Amino acid sequence: MTAARLQLLGIRHHGPGSARSVIAALDEITPDVVLVESPAETTATFEWVGTDGLVPPVALLGHVIDEPHRAVFAPLAVFSPEWQAIRWANEHGVPVEAIDLPLASTLAVDAAAERLTDALSDDTSGGAPIDPLGALAAAAGEPDAERWWDDVIEHRGDGLPAFEAVAEAMAAVRSGSVTSTGEERREAHMRKRIRAALKAYERVVVVCGAWHVPVLDVTASSATAASADNATLRGLPKVKVAVSWVPWTHQRLATATGYGAGVRSPGWYDHVFRHPGPDGVARFFVDAAQVLRRADLSASPDHLIAATRMADALAALRHRPHAGLDEVLDAADAVMGGRPLVRRELVVGDAIGAVPDDAPQVPLARDLAKRQRSARLKPESGDATIELDLRTPNGLRRSHLLHQLTAIGVPWGTLTDGRGSSGTFRETWELAWRPEWSIRIIEYAGYGTTVEQAATRRLVERSGAASRLVDLAASLDLALLADLPDAIDPIVHELATRAAHDPDVGDLMAALGPLATAQRYGDVRATDREALASVFDGLVVRVLAGLAPACASLDDEAATLMVERLSEAHQALALVEHPARHRAYPEVLEQLAATAGHGLVQGRATRILHDAGRWGSSTVEHRLGRALSGGTPPAVGAAFVEGFLAGSGTVLVHDTDLLAVVDRWLSSLRPQAFEETVPLLRRTFGAFESAERRQLGRLVAGEQREIAAGYGEGLDAERVDAALVTVRHLLGLPAHQPVGREPATGRATS
Repeated sequence: MTAARLQLLGIRHHGPGSARSVIAALDEITPDVVLVESPAETTATFEWVGTDGLVPPVALLGHVIDEPHRAVFAPLAVFSPEWQAIRWANEHGVPVEAIDLPLASTLAVDAAAERLTDALSDDTSGGAPIDPLGALAAAAGEPDAERWWDDVIEHRGDGLPAFEAVAEAMAAVRSGSVTSTGEERREAHMRKRIRAALKAYERVVVVCGAWHVPVLDVTASSATAASADNATLRGLPKVKVAVSWVPWTHQRLATATGYGAGVRSPGWYDHVFRHPGPDGVARFFVDAAQVLRRADLSASPDHLIAATRMADALAALRHRPHAGLDEVLDAADAVMGGRPLVRRELVVGDAIGAVPDDAPQVPLARDLAKRQRSARLKPESGDATIELDLRTPNGLRRSHLLHQLTAIGVPWGTLTDGRGSSGTFRETWELAWRPEWSIRIIEYAGYGTTVEQAATRRLVERSGAASRLVDLAASLDLALLADLPDAIDPIVHELATRAAHDPDVGDLMAALGPLATAQRYGDVRATDREALASVFDGLVVRVLAGLAPACASLDDEAATLMVERLSEAHQALALVEHPARHRAYPEVLEQLAATAGHGLVQGRATRILHDAGRWGSSTVEHRLGRALSGGTPPAVGAAFVEGFLAGSGTVLVHDTDLLAVVDRWLSSLRPQAFEETVPLLRRTFGAFESAERRQLGRLVAGEQREIAAGYGEGLDAERVDAALVTVRHLLGLPAHQPVGREPATGRATS
C-alpha cells in the first residue's frame, strides 16, 4: 500500500466498526476522490446519499430493462462503510465513483442474476472460494468467526491502523488461493478504474471488501499488468440496465436467503454504530427497558444497572475485550427477561427506509409512492392491521389502492374481513411490505405508468388466461373492488362467452356469488354494475336447467361441495332479489329434496326450503321423518341430518316437532347402527354454537325452552332518541336530526 497516493480501505460490508474506521481514515487522508466497490452504473445514484429524502436502510436495484426479473439488489444501512464513504464525499464536495464491474456485463453473463449475492453483500470475501474470516479466526484460536471479527474490528473503529492490519491478514489468507472467473473480471475492472483515478487525482482512496485489497494495489511491483486486465474484460456481453433506489428493511437485511444481506443483527449493528464504546451497552439496556415496558413487563433502573454490570462480568469471564451481543442478551434475559421481544425489536429491528420523489424510479413506482402518500398509507416492514370505513374518502382511497396492488400481483395487504361477512362499509386488512416487491413493480412497469393502468391491464390479461369460470367471476369482483372500470367490460364479455360453453354446473353456481356481490354492493364503491345483470340472468337459467341432473350421482366429496354451492346460489339470488328466488329455484330444490341421489344434498335442499318459508314445519317434518324411517340405511339418514342441520341447530331449538323426529330416530337405532352413525352426527352437532348445544340438551332432557324476556309496550322516548343517534350514524345520516312523533301514538319516528 502506497500511503502518498493510494489508500485501500478493506472493509466488511455492513460493518459498524468498519464504517467508523472509514470516516476516521477519510478525515485523516482528505482524499481528492473516493472510489467505492459498487456496480459502475450506480455512480449516478450517489448524489442522493446524505440528502434528507433518502433514509437508510435502502437498496440500489439494478435490473435488465427488457427482463426486469433479472435483477440484483445492493442493500445499504447507516452502518454500511460504503454508505458512510459516499456520504463523507458528498458532504466534503469530493468526487465519488463506483468502480465494480458494470451490471450491464454482470447481468448479461449470469442469466440467473436474481439469485446473485449483491455486490455489497455481507461477505467479506466478496464471493471468494474460501472463508477468510474463518481462517483468520481459526489462526487466533477462536471457533466463532463472526464473534472474532466483531471483537477485533466492529466494536472498535480504529481508523487507518485497522485497515493496515486487515490488509496484512487478508494478504496472508489469500496467498495461493484461486478466484472464480467472475471475481477476476470484477477485480480487473476495479484495477482499471483505480489506474484512471491515479492519472486524474493526487490522493485516491478505495473502499472495498477486505478480500480484494491484496490484488487492487496497482502501484505495487507485483500488481497485475493493465494489458492483462484489458484482456480479461475484452468482449464481455452487455445488456441494457437501469438502476434505482428502493426502500429496504432491517428484517430483510437479517435474511440470508433470496435478496437478503445475511446480517444477523442489523438492529444491534445500528446501535453499535450510533453508540460506540462502553456507554453503548448501558444505552442498549435503556432501549431494552423501554421495549419491555411497552409490553407491560418490569424494567426498573435497578434492572438496568444490574444488567450492565452482568454484561461486563460475562465479557471478562469469557475473555472478551468488551461486552458483545451475546453478553448483552444473556444479561438482559437473566435480569429482565423478554429475550425474544428484545431480539425482535432491538437486535433485528423493524426499521424501513425511504426514497425521495426525485430519485431514479420507474414511473409505476413513482405513482405508487404518490398514491401511498395520498392515502397516508406508509409501507412498514412488520405486520400491521388496519380498519377501513368505505364511507370516508380516505378509507375508499386506501381500499382502492390495496385492491389495485392485489390485481397487479403485489399483495401488500391481505383482506381478512370485508363486506361479505360483516357489512358493506368496513374492511379489515393485514399489511406487510416486502422489499422484493419493488422488483414486481418494475416487472409490471410495462403495463402502465400508473397503478390503475397497470392493475387494469394485468387483471384483463389474467382473466383471459383464467381456466375456470369462478376465477373470471373473482376477477370481475376484484375489478369492482379496485375501482377499475376499464377492466369491467372485457371481463364481463369473457365471462359471458365462457359461461355459454361451460358445462360444469358447479362452476356456474360458484360464479353467481361474486356476480351478485358485485351487483348488490357496486354502488358503495361508485362503480357501474348494470352490465352484470344480463350475465347473471344467463347463468341462473343454465343453473336451473342443469342442477337436478348434476346432483343425480355424487360421491361424498362432490356432495359436500354441492351443498356449499346450493347455499351460495340461494344467497346470491336473495342478495339481488332475483325473480328465480321465489319460484324457479325453489321448484328445483323440491326436486332435489325428493330425488337427489345423496342425503347431504337432499337435507340441504330441505333446509333451504324451510328457511325460505317455501315449506312449512309439517312438510319438513314429513320429509325428515321419511328420510329417517326404519327402511333408510342409518348412514343415509345421518347424511340427510348433516345436510339439513349443517352450521346451525336453531331450527331444532325453535321447532320441537322436528327435534322429536330426530330424537325418535336416534332412539330407534340398533346398537351397531348407532355406533356407525354417532361419528357422523357428532361432526354435525359439534359445529353448532355452544348455546345451541346446551339448549338442545335441555330440551331432550325434558326441560322447558329458554325464552328471553321481551320488551314492554311502553318506550322511553328520550332513550329511543339516543339510540336513533347511533343508528343514524351507522347509516351515514346526520346524527342530530330532530326526531318527530307520530301524532296518533306519540311513538318516536326517524
